[in-house]
Amino acid sequence: MLDLADDLRRWLAEQREFAVATVVSVGGSAPRGPGAALAVDRDGTAIGSVSGGCVEGAVYDLCVEALADGRARTERFGYSDEDAFAVGLTCGGTIEVLVTPVGAGSPVRPVLESALTDLSGGGPGALAWVTDGPAGLLGRALLVRPDGTYEGGLGGAAELDRAAAAAARGLLDAGRTGTVTVGPGADAYCAGRPVLFVQSSVPPPRMIVFGAIDFAAALVRVGKFLGHHVTVCDARPVFATRARFPEADEVVVDWPHRYLRTTRTDARTVLCVLTHDAKFDVPLLEAALGLPVAYVGAMGSRRTHTDRLRRLREAGVGERALSRLRSPIGLDLGARTPEETALSIAAEIVAARHGGTGAPLTTTTAPIHREGRAAPAAA
Repeated sequence: MLDLADDLRRWLAEQREFAVATVVSVGGSAPRGPGAALAVDRDGTAIGSVSGGCVEGAVYDLCVEALADGRARTERFGYSDEDAFAVGLTCGGTIEVLVTPVGAGSPVRPVLESALTDLSGGGPGALAWVTDGPAGLLGRALLVRPDGTYEGGLGGAAELDRAAAAAARGLLDAGRTGTVTVGPGADAYCAGRPVLFVQSSVPPPRMIVFGAIDFAAALVRVGKFLGHHVTVCDARPVFATRARFPEADEVVVDWPHRYLRTTRTDARTVLCVLTHDAKFDVPLLEAALGLPVAYVGAMGSRRTHTDRLRRLREAGVGERALSRLRSPIGLDLGARTPEETALSIAAEIVAARHGGTGAPLTTTTAPIHREGRAAPAAA
């Protein structure tokens, strides 16, 4: 829904009444992930998409119905082998959609207004919707902030709201979007345990590129395309310049290992070591492989890789840590140019994030879109 923030804020400012349909879960090969949304106002104007076209008409009708009766509802769409012309996903997957009316007196309206203001542009926080649970709670919303404060509520006891906010904050702290069941203490306050869909908004994940070389310039461009906050770091001021890396968010002149030890990283951070010079690589990788980051890759030939492993072992880096190192960096695409090499590195980063194999899809039989993983946070 956050990708519709600008339009929905305008609708709210214009006092429009509308219903918003949000994808809250997906299965199999679904065209769009959790958080995708379509909204329809009372004039019939529609914005957004939940399926790329497969079920938009049916979801549009659900929004119109929700506006008419003021009730939230959920609907699951999938493919029917018995009736291939039935409304469903021709790609073979399933999606569950929550449709919530946002009328003039709706209790979710002020929560949504605050969320769209706070979270647009990657502001930190989470918007949580009740997708299942006791009667009367469906469609209720909470805006949860990183400090644990929240706005809105489930319409029940204050203890339930606190439990819901704590559950949502757990996903927010991990930078994840997905569903969570409120509890276990929730059983004391209501007949069932509400299920929340939590759409987290956190700052973009970091990509730190070490080594101000021509390959780094191409990787900066690809990293920005993938939505990362990109930093280039090199100890040589003649190479680490804004003129050489105009698309980077930051250009830092410092020894790589020293910068890494003092900068912020988290479980979504990717570290790309392109220096392939032992005096930079070894102390940098010694520090990098001890951090709980998403990806550590290092450029170099196979001979350089073998020598690098020897030096790291001599420095005391254990085998478990060394197993995290992706070197030579990137997937085998036959890349030669800086742009092709950047593409191979980016492909490996995406595969590592989602558990992909990197194999051609024509040689695999597993579902294209893997189930059982919470989606990355929306930026």
